[in-house]
Order: sequence, then C-alpha cells, then structure tokens
Amino acid sequence: MADTKTADYQHVLFETEGPIAHVTMNRPTKRNALSLEHMQELIGVLETISNNQKIAVVILKGSGPAFCAGHDLSEMPNQSPVFYRHLFDVCTKLMETIQSIPQPVIAQVHGIATAAGCQLVATCDLAVAEENAKFATPGVKIGLFCSTPMVALTRAVGRKKAMEMLLTGEALDSEGALLAGLINRAVPAEDLENETKALAQKIAAASTFTVGIGKQAFYKQIEMPQPLAYSYAKEVMSLNATAADAEEGICAFLEKRPPNWKGC
Repeated sequence: MADTKTADYQHVLFETEGPIAHVTMNRPTKRNALSLEHMQELIGVLETISNNQKIAVVILKGSGPAFCAGHDLSEMPNQSPVFYRHLFDVCTKLMETIQSIPQPVIAQVHGIATAAGCQLVATCDLAVAEENAKFATPGVKIGLFCSTPMVALTRAVGRKKAMEMLLTGEALDSEGALLAGLINRAVPAEDLENETKALAQKIAAASTFTVGIGKQAFYKQIEMPQPLAYSYAKEVMSLNATAADAEEGICAFLEKRPPNWKGC
C-alpha cells in the first residue's frame, strides 16, 4: 500500500510504493512552474529520499495538464541581480541533487516540459514520455536565453539538435526527443504510468547499494578523458567487487538462484 507524506510540502506530493518513491510537482494551475519555494521543496524531498535506504528509485512527475513549464515567470520581473543569482543557484542545486542522490530518478513526462522543465527531463537519469509530450527551451523568444537549461540539454542530446532548440525555441515532439536521446521511451498516454513504473521496478530489482555506486561513477567519469575515466572506473569496480552484494550476486548467478541482496 502506498504511503503518502505531504504535511511538510505545499507544492510537492511525496508517496512511497514499496521501493519506489513518487515525487509529484503539485502546482497544476501554474503548470508546475518552478518557483523558488517549489524548487526548495523538491530539493528537500530528494534529500530525504537520499537518506532512505528502503527507496530504490524515484519517479518524478507533474500534476495537472503539464509536466513542468519551467521557471515561474511571475516571480521574475523587476528583480535585482542578487535575486536572479539566488534563483539560478537554487535551480542548479536542484539539478545537482537529482544526479547526486544514490537512487535513479525517472522523469514521467506528459504535456509540456519547457525551459527549466526541459532541463529537469535532461537532468533526470531516465525519462519516459507520452507520445503527445512536447519539449522546448523557448527562452530566446522572451529575451532570456535558456543558459542554465542548456547545460543539461547539451549533455543529453547532440550539439546541433541542442543548438537548434536553444536558438529557435521551437518544440520537439516525443519522437524527436527519443531520436535525440532526451528521453528513453515514448509511449501512448494511457500507458505512461504503467510503463514508467515497470522501468522503475526493473531498477528496484537490483542491489540498491550497487546501483548507487554505479550512478555516482557514471556522472563522475562521463566528463573525464578516456584514460582517466578507465583509471577511475577500474578502482570503483575493484572496490565494488569486494562488497557483499557483489559476492552474493556472483554466487547467485553461478548457483542459478535469485540473489538475496544485503544492501552493502
């Protein structure tokens, strides 16, 4: 049975279903736009999840008609440089938190994912979208180039496609997002929840300890030159091989039985 915890959050719904955490951005009338308070709440719930060894994977989704429409523009007019730096500091911390927690985060995308909403999709470890979803970095159209979304976008898709999205602000459909590598799967709207959950369950079947090691290593090595990446990865894998879950997994494979993970 699902366990819902919403008392500490105004704009986020947090629910656990066995080893799966469901984090729902809950500002439907604002298309889940990322206000400062909303981003701070998302950081808080992700940090809480990070410390819960019973949670193996996170599904991030939005309530209402959209996944996320980006920053809450109603907060932004006539502010000082100090405010803007703080706003984008908090946004950056949110994106870094998604990738630094040990649990993989899957974006479950419906409707639109624009600007910082597209940045969220690009930042999440995996993404499943409905076939009618749209993805865009349209800041150029309002005189505010999507510079921080650009960081995540250019690490998820090819340079030419990223530059086209950034310079034109035009939306990419789910088929285009899939071809570009922005999402993992495009599915019919009626299958979105089940397909996302099925992917989460596959991840949850593995050792959470091992997945956490792998996720951390993935992001650390990906920006390294190849020789340094191999040097780092072989040390990670050597230490991983000494862990109880690695020994259990290897023995279970050889003995043709399901593994009994220890979580260490």
